[in-house]
This record gives sequence, structure tokens and C-alpha cells, in this order.
Amino acid sequence: MLAQRKVNAKSNEITAFRPLLNPLDLTGAVVTFDALLTQTDHAKFLAEEKGAHYIAVLKGNHPSLHALVKNLPWKEVPLLDRTRPTAHGPDEIRRLKAAIVPGLPSHADQALQIVRRRRTLRTGKVSLERVYAIIGLTVHQTNAADERVRGHWAIENREHHVRDVTFGEDASRVRTGGAPRAMASLRNLAIGALRLTGWDNIAAGLHHHGRDTTRPPTALGLNWSLSLFSGESPG
Repeated sequence: MLAQRKVNAKSNEITAFRPLLNPLDLTGAVVTFDALLTQTDHAKFLAEEKGAHYIAVLKGNHPSLHALVKNLPWKEVPLLDRTRPTAHGPDEIRRLKAAIVPGLPSHADQALQIVRRRRTLRTGKVSLERVYAIIGLTVHQTNAADERVRGHWAIENREHHVRDVTFGEDASRVRTGGAPRAMASLRNLAIGALRLTGWDNIAAGLHHHGRDTTRPPTALGLNWSLSLFSGESPG
């Protein structure tokens, strides 16, 4: 977690997009965002002011642009990439196509189609999902677009889900002033520190570090020492 920003109750994430990203050095980075944040001003800000690339997912809240990309002759577009992960879970095949489309807004010169065919091993049920996006990427970066989109969606499982289920964030009664934001920062810090030290199971990592008071400072890279006799403070 590199940054966070409070969103006013009477507003939404759109107004927080630029203030959140403005202090960060995004030169050469690829920024991904959901359809809500697919805004012309956001794309121009990233491309012109931050020197960044982007992948902007399209959905029904952008009906004209979504229809334009969805109705492209995708059957005639050659397959760019096909992957079939071997990890445990549903059997999934992902197909990626990219097409150069003149006239797309805000420095986007390609449209993207990702088709996911999933088969649940236990039931045999098959589902098909098509995702569309516009991308401000160089040609040689396009092959990695599916991986970047999957990484974007993984945030829900690796961050927000963990904060809710493992830390009980939604049920927290800390609601006054800046306290909720401060607690969110501490939860993000704990998750980030555990991930960086090799813990995929955050609940197990918390249990491990909670059993020994010297372990959390070590995970944070702190030199923790305490003298019981000299009156020295932890250093």
C-alpha cells in the first residue's frame, strides 16, 4: 500500500483519484483502475503529467465507449496470448486480444478483450466472461495486460478481503474523527510487512508474530533491544 486518501461521505472515489496519485512518482508505471474511474481527465493526467501508462476497464457506465469496443470485429482479430494456469482451483483458460483503434480518447491507441473460460472441477459447470478495456501501453507491453488486470482484481482478495475478514474492519466500532483512517493505515502496514517477509496467510502471520513480542519489530526492520536494568528505552 503506497498511499490512501479519505473519501467524503457525499462524494466518491472519482474526486480522490488525482490527489491520491499526484505525490507519487509514476514515470513508466502502469496504473489500472475500475470502470468508475475510467474518466478522460484521469487518463490525460496519467499520460501527460505523470508519464504513466494505464489500463482502463470499460463497463455499462460508459455505454458509448463500451459499445464501441465490445462491437469491434473481435473474431477477425488474431489471438495475442492464451494462458492456462496450472494452480489449484477452477480450470481456467484466458485468451487475450488487442486491436489498434483510431480515435480512442486520452492517449489510448488500443482496445483490449480478455475472455475467461472457467470450469469448476467439482461440478463441471462452465462460465464465460468477457472483459473490455482501453489501454495506454506500448505494443511490447500489451502481452502482459491480462496479468496486470488479474493483479488488479487480486487486490480485492489480498487486501480488502483480508482487512474485513482477518481484521474485522467492517465490524470495527472505531468511527470517530481520523481514527478509522489511522487504523486502516496500521492494518495496511501489518499486511504489507507480513507479505514482504513471506507470509501469504495473514492470519497465520499475525498468530506467529503475536506469540513473541520481538517478532513484530524484526518484521518491520527495527533493531529492538530492551535493558531491564539500565533504565534504557527500547532502541
